[in-house]
Amino acid sequence: MPRSKSPFSSSRKKLSADLALASRLADAAGAAIRPYFRSAFGLEMKADATPVTLADRAAEAAIRAILDVERPDEGIIGEEYGSTREGASRVWVLDPIDGTRSFVGGRPIFGTLIALIEDGVPILGLIDQPISGERWIGAAGQGTLFNGAPANTRKCAALAHAVQATTSPAAFSADHLRAFERLIPATRDTLYGGDCYNYGLVAIGQIDIVVESGLKVHDFAALVPVVEGAGGIMRDWQGKPLTSTSEGHVIACGDAELLPHILERLNA
Repeated sequence: MPRSKSPFSSSRKKLSADLALASRLADAAGAAIRPYFRSAFGLEMKADATPVTLADRAAEAAIRAILDVERPDEGIIGEEYGSTREGASRVWVLDPIDGTRSFVGGRPIFGTLIALIEDGVPILGLIDQPISGERWIGAAGQGTLFNGAPANTRKCAALAHAVQATTSPAAFSADHLRAFERLIPATRDTLYGGDCYNYGLVAIGQIDIVVESGLKVHDFAALVPVVEGAGGIMRDWQGKPLTSTSEGHVIACGDAELLPHILERLNA
């Protein structure tokens, strides 16, 4: 009598297929982005005053072309082309160039973000830096890999020893900036700039904290599995897990023991 497949075996096979597809999507996006880097290209400003380039659109179009063939029943949420089949239980969330200002300035600290959300929860995340060739990929139930090797956050239980980062003080509202400024003197150092690259640095133990506000789901969904798969934690400013409906005020910690101390200062 043939042995039936276990749900665990089926789930692992599905995850392997998802991971392979995510890497393929990142390869396609990188191939679309690299010809534009440090070259003349069209730049527009969106309604929210954020920049968008031909590279953003070419990269997202390349990803969507693959998903439409490989996963026609799964949803897509993309920064540049909006939502397709958004009501599906499994949804791919795309930010083709997170850190467009860095891209425009020729700084290789932007990244392509690819996430898979299942029933509102990020279960797979990928950060790809297509110029340096750095790639982080993490998924629920397994560790994060950085260029194929296990990634690990570092131990740092005291705020006074922690290095934190945020993209820009200008990205905070006045109230959120005041909250963030309460955290600055409690930490060893604060770095600015970096966008998604900062979260990759948390995942490989180079920095300890990232605090940001006002992100959209395409900005943070891919980061959660990467940071948490490396041993860290990501939460909102109330300490709740991040989902597709979170407001986008995020904390990433390499050491979970830092979280209550961060929350105490942000919410003082």
